[in-house]
Amino acid sequence: MRLLLVEDDHGLGSALRDHIRAEGHTLDWMETLADARSCLDAVSYDLALLDLGLPDGGGIELLRELRARERRLPVIILTARDRLTDRVEGLNAGADDYLVKPFDLEELSARVGAVSRRYVGNPNPSITLGSLTVDLVSRTVDGADGELRLSQREWILFEAFLRNPTAVLTKSQLEDQLYSFDAEVESNTIEVYVSRLRRKLGRDVIETLRGLGYRLGRP
Repeated sequence: MRLLLVEDDHGLGSALRDHIRAEGHTLDWMETLADARSCLDAVSYDLALLDLGLPDGGGIELLRELRARERRLPVIILTARDRLTDRVEGLNAGADDYLVKPFDLEELSARVGAVSRRYVGNPNPSITLGSLTVDLVSRTVDGADGELRLSQREWILFEAFLRNPTAVLTKSQLEDQLYSFDAEVESNTIEVYVSRLRRKLGRDVIETLRGLGYRLGRP
């Protein structure tokens, strides 16, 4: 998944960035509402982690803007504000979850996974795809002969198809999943990783629609 982190505490932001990227996700980290708005206008994110107290305003106003625009973006609030009224306000404004600082990074990972699965309409962490069994929590794929090992980038790309099982994804959309703003895009990356996924999971796991993009197949 590609996530947006909006957090102005540099120590916490660095820890969250490193943890989320180590979990196999792509992440953009912004420290102000203005920069977060610019990111949201440019990229279709899978989930946002939003602090409430930011240098140029309250995160709650960004959340209300997203919901007023009917933006279907999962949002988890990360904040030190632990009063019941703050939690109620955040959830009523459209947050999908509310996590009070300090929190355990493993709990954050579990909540990110649970919220994102609900948004794609399947809260079950296990998916059956033809002869493959996919565990979204452990990020493993089992075939008839046992586990099929995927690299981090192969998993990110495969997960993008799993989250959009009927959609045709363009090369640009898939590049957005693999690269954060501070990374250099390589011209043939998508073709290379699609080829590797087909070799490991079956040649029919991803369909090519010439001139349009790629779509999840049925291996």
